[in-house]
Amino acid sequence: MFATVGSHPLETAIVGIFAVVYLGMFLGGLPKLKLDRSGVALLGGIAIVGIGAMSTEEAARAVHLPTILLLFAFMVVSAQMRLGGFYTEVTRRVAALPLTEPWLLGALIFVAGALSAVFSNDIVCLAMTPVVARLCIERRLDPVPFLVGLACAANIGSAATLIGNPQNMLIGSMLQLHFADYLRQALPPVVLGLFALWAWLVFAPRGQSTVKIPDIAVDREILPVFDRLQSAKGLTVAACLLFIFLFTDWPREVVALVGAGVLLLSRRFHSSHVMGFVDWELLVLFVGLFVVNHAFQQTGLAAAAVAWLTAHGIHLGDTGPLFAIGVALSNLVSNVPAVMLLLPHLQTPDAGVTLALVSTLAGNLLLIGSIANLIVVDLAGKQGIAIDWRQHLAIGLPVTLLTLGIVLGWLAI
Repeated sequence: MFATVGSHPLETAIVGIFAVVYLGMFLGGLPKLKLDRSGVALLGGIAIVGIGAMSTEEAARAVHLPTILLLFAFMVVSAQMRLGGFYTEVTRRVAALPLTEPWLLGALIFVAGALSAVFSNDIVCLAMTPVVARLCIERRLDPVPFLVGLACAANIGSAATLIGNPQNMLIGSMLQLHFADYLRQALPPVVLGLFALWAWLVFAPRGQSTVKIPDIAVDREILPVFDRLQSAKGLTVAACLLFIFLFTDWPREVVALVGAGVLLLSRRFHSSHVMGFVDWELLVLFVGLFVVNHAFQQTGLAAAAVAWLTAHGIHLGDTGPLFAIGVALSNLVSNVPAVMLLLPHLQTPDAGVTLALVSTLAGNLLLIGSIANLIVVDLAGKQGIAIDWRQHLAIGLPVTLLTLGIVLGWLAI
């Protein structure tokens, strides 16, 4: 195809677009332009089509539709649970338990981790953060371990399944990983990782907290009222989906779409209201990156780079190199773009499991490493609790090293 347009100029243009898009992934946007990562990815995809590197039909085929459909379906399921007030009610009940501070922190960590394994870690943080922030204000507790611990727990817990976060959905869908097999391999290091997070927060020496706790909680948003019937409906659909994923080989995206359709048939929640909770920007990010990455793959430069690494004894599918590259890329360009770069060069299920665990857990290292981290800090700020990147790093760095060490040891076994 390139030869018909003039291979060298076209390839140069594709590489330029690819470089600009991933610069945007690294910076979170482009300087002096009102663009976020989704906007950059979308414009990159448009540019690929605009210069003639792909027709619109080829661009459509470059998008991995099963991943997009699975993402959309679980966004609908998560919207049902959020509108039904389930997440908020669970957090309130845990907060009301007569527990001392260490055990309360442990309960919140494991609840957040468990919920994130089934539902979106970002949605769990959106729902739980305001309640946890108010808990810290009312009980005069240091909010940093609770709030940063919530973000870390959501990230760690989401690594347990192939539906816990977007990158795991992508890996499972493109490599056709078996849901139950992945769960068996991922659950032990995830559970150990949650214990390690709790132990670090409780027993590691910490200086005097410099975070000012407001005198009273500020109600700046209306939390959803708990609806027992709607929450039960969402839980029933989620349980059915998990059962089907675990014990059948039915296409996950089709089954999840049917589940989403059942939830949209509602006399309580208008479909437009539910759709308002779908993260359309994330779907656009996926679509744009699929197109840009596919065009870059066609240049042959990525394959040449992998061949060069192989010739020098670095095999991308091996645990060590994949581990190191996965951690580095996930913190440079964020975990979803990093996974999309690496996936075309992986063939084995074991490599897929490694990438899913590493790319997810690496998100705890830096404040900008995960959307869940940013959500928690932003919502805490609305309650008058300011947490900066240094306070996050003081917990995120050791927790990331501990959890990645657990994964490395587990994979070695």
